Amino acid sequence: MAPPYLYDLTKVDMNKTVINIDQIRATIPQRFEMEMLTGIVHVDDAEATLIAYKDVTLDDFWVRGHIPGRPLMPGVMMIECAAQLCAFRTMQLHPERGFIGFARCNDVIFRGTVVPPGRLYMIAKTIESSRRRAVAKCQGIHNGTLVFEATVTGMSI
Repeated sequence: MAPPYLYDLTKVDMNKTVINIDQIRATIPQRFEMEMLTGIVHVDDAEATLIAYKDVTLDDFWVRGHIPGRPLMPGVMMIECAAQLCAFRTMQLHPERGFIGFARCNDVIFRGTVVPPGRLYMIAKTIESSRRRAVAKCQGIHNGTLVFEATVTGMSI
């Protein structure tokens, strides 16, 4: 049985972007095919939680080769989405730390698939933040189903 979501999604308008792609680009450097965030729909500073999305399209670079005829978003790309969301939060709150790079991924479980076209929502809840690193519990949701969960660690590099 899947665990509960990290955040009560009934409190969130999942279709209302509160931080757009240009604002995301002003904080994190990933571009072109490695840009894994489309928008952020919710920020809860008191709960140290962000909810973002990636619009998954048939034009994404991995579609042609990742299961030809039946494209599935690679799990590693789902984790990269979560890592970029975690980096965004840390770099926005603590710009003095510089670039936050992906350092570790623990407790990863894939529970479902993401098929283009569609939208992958990600929840990131910061559970630790220090001068050198940040750790967040993350979940991915597609079509109302929990498709992955992981603990992501980023560090200043």
